[in-house]
Amino acid sequence: MGFLMLLFLFISIRRDISELVLLTLLLNCSRKTERQREMEDKSVFGMVFGALAKARPYLAIVSLQFGYAGMYIITMVTLKKGMNHYVLTVYRHVAATLAIAPFALVLERKIRPKMTLSVFLKIMLLGLLEPVIDQNLYYVGLKSTSAAFASASINVLPAITFIMATIFRLEKVDIRKIPGQAKIIGTIVTVSGAMVMTLYKGPVVDLFMTRGQGHHGAASSSSGDRHWIMGTLMLLGSCLGWSGFFILQSFTLKEYPAELSLTSLICVMGAVQGAAVALVMERDMSAWALGWDSRLLASVYSGVVCSGIAYYVQGVVNKQRGPVFVTAFSPLCMIITAALGSIILAEQLHLGSILGASVIALGLYCVVWGKSKDKVGGTDEKGKAQELPITDSSMIKSIKLNQNHNNNGDHGSLGVLIPPSQNA
Repeated sequence: MGFLMLLFLFISIRRDISELVLLTLLLNCSRKTERQREMEDKSVFGMVFGALAKARPYLAIVSLQFGYAGMYIITMVTLKKGMNHYVLTVYRHVAATLAIAPFALVLERKIRPKMTLSVFLKIMLLGLLEPVIDQNLYYVGLKSTSAAFASASINVLPAITFIMATIFRLEKVDIRKIPGQAKIIGTIVTVSGAMVMTLYKGPVVDLFMTRGQGHHGAASSSSGDRHWIMGTLMLLGSCLGWSGFFILQSFTLKEYPAELSLTSLICVMGAVQGAAVALVMERDMSAWALGWDSRLLASVYSGVVCSGIAYYVQGVVNKQRGPVFVTAFSPLCMIITAALGSIILAEQLHLGSILGASVIALGLYCVVWGKSKDKVGGTDEKGKAQELPITDSSMIKSIKLNQNHNNNGDHGSLGVLIPPSQNA
């Protein structure tokens, strides 16, 4: 009887042990499955975030093109209604300063570097190049031509920027390699397209629903033909000032790496210098009047979007990818502006503008293709920056990095072996 009870107890314990072992195996399998899932999730999220990080400069610059297209249309309407472009430039940068300065004061209060005389002079020149020279020349050219033509002429900006970046050694060109040859050929083609737009106007090409709306444009085009070439030259001068702004911005960011603060200071200097120019060029104080109309809309929209946000985004991308990349997506703005100008403003496109813009776009993408083959960030520089600065081999004999693995986790130890001093 006792033997039977012991046998029954042994079978029960054995069953419990087998169940416990089975449960343990199931738990281990479930844990392993959970770990695998976590690793897979992390790898998926890592791939997504990595792709977004790589695409971030492209998304930022493409988004700016939509903002610029809206600015071209709004400012064209405002200038046609009689607003002075010198006054518009001042109000634009006042609005940009009010929008960006609070963020700069709060977000960069701990990382803002000290102001030096060199940086201050560079900021003054930046405020003169883009807010004063570029924008006023652009507005004069815009009034003499059209919004679509003005946006198309901006396509020459990457070529001018590429030439200036090469001169100032911000862009490397190896003519022995195909990417370097593509940059040079693309620049030549782009300049040729700009010359076509300047020297050849051609017949009117109707787009979308502009046939019934073109009478007013045809009546006004006869008086505007005299100023067409002058307006084109003003637009090209605007591109020259804008390219100089990008080059100088690239140098300034190396000394003053606070993008929001730099943007605010550029807007302040642009408003001050622009106000001085406006007071000289426009003596009628009634031109400074604002109301709840297109004047206020143009000042706020162009200031916040195309000066405040644009300067900041361009500065960030300029640090990462260089000035040529910042200017590489202007043909998209041309297409958007041409469509909006034809529909909203009943503007007429001429054959010379279309042919010249097509040639410019072809040359531009040759430059962009060559630029895409460049290495981003300079691997050699990064490698040198991450090396340990061993300057005296007699002081350090060896440096070892030992990696120990166990079941609980990974532990790394850094051992440095230093020989005894020679005086010892």
